[in-house]
Amino acid sequence: MRVLAITKIFPNLAEPLSAPFNRQQFAALARRCELEVAATIPWFPGAGLIARWSSAGKLAKVPFREQIEGIPVSHPRTLFVPRLAHGAWGPLYAASIIPGLRRYRGKVDVVLGSWAYPDGFAAVIAARLLGVPCVVKLHGSDINVMARLPGPRRQIAWALSRAARVVAVSRALADEVAALGVPRERIAVVMNGVDAALFHVRDRAQARRELGVPEGPLALYVGNLKPEKGVLDLAAAWERVARELPDARLVIVGGGPLRTQVEAALPPRATLAGAQPLEAIPTWMAACDVLVLPSHIEGMPNVVLEALACGRRVVATAVGGVPDLITSDTVGALVPAQQPDALAAALTQALRTRYAPEPVAEQGAHGGWDASAAALHAVLVAAVDASVQAPR
Repeated sequence: MRVLAITKIFPNLAEPLSAPFNRQQFAALARRCELEVAATIPWFPGAGLIARWSSAGKLAKVPFREQIEGIPVSHPRTLFVPRLAHGAWGPLYAASIIPGLRRYRGKVDVVLGSWAYPDGFAAVIAARLLGVPCVVKLHGSDINVMARLPGPRRQIAWALSRAARVVAVSRALADEVAALGVPRERIAVVMNGVDAALFHVRDRAQARRELGVPEGPLALYVGNLKPEKGVLDLAAAWERVARELPDARLVIVGGGPLRTQVEAALPPRATLAGAQPLEAIPTWMAACDVLVLPSHIEGMPNVVLEALACGRRVVATAVGGVPDLITSDTVGALVPAQQPDALAAALTQALRTRYAPEPVAEQGAHGGWDASAAALHAVLVAAVDASVQAPR
């Protein structure tokens, strides 16, 4: 089976740390089929001239083709107009990739759009032009945020209703898709996986020595510094935790648009470690006592899966697919979103509680990337088979 994946969430030479979940799942998928990824790059005239101030400008130097994890990856430029209404993004994105589709005619069996909008919208159009079925894979914010905007919502509903299959990473996200009018029989839940070679139980003391982290209770946040991730809620909550536990520390690993605000809001004994490569994250998880995820919205957060695989308990907000992962006191605690006081109380309790990591890892196990890719591959095969059997 020959698969063309279209997505803007994929690593590239300029952003090698981007979307590790897609990189890992697609690498496993490529072992089961012929896969090429069209990892699009936002572009506008003169983007390269303002690389110092614009993320799109920094991406202007990304090569048009490269190999990532052994996968052939192209980087089509898609017209992106800053501050233009979101409703125009899908059509502009689709129009930008259409000229490059000629090289795929007769060479692709299915198109996989990863992210609902504009990627999934454009993937449905691309698949129609190529005469093949389309599968759209959803992750969280693409439905929880973008689908709440009037223009994108209409286009997302249009695209998903015409996709042969829709893949959601959690049951909660699948419910949102059904609410958009997609029949349940065309929705599949495929959870993300965990790289067991990286994420497994390790010695806490050794990890702390490697990182130079002192003894004492340690909470860890790993993720983007964006408003919807609740990092400012965490900063507010940590002030109370620090009063209750004077020897406790918080480390925030990640980068993003709120970096300056987070730095300014950090209370005592809280450190911003910045963005880290995926290979460094297991050491940070091994060093911590508790992983915290204060998100306002989520799909199926890989960071929670990874922390549990490392045998570390999790304090997280009860949003999206998180309640499917935190199912008992053994693996962690759930709190309401956007309530720093509740978050602080749960964190304080968690940091006071001693536990063995092995039961956490055993109860929190949810499978690896090969199993995740196998499930996605089965959905793609079903879409192709249904297309072949459909009356002409």
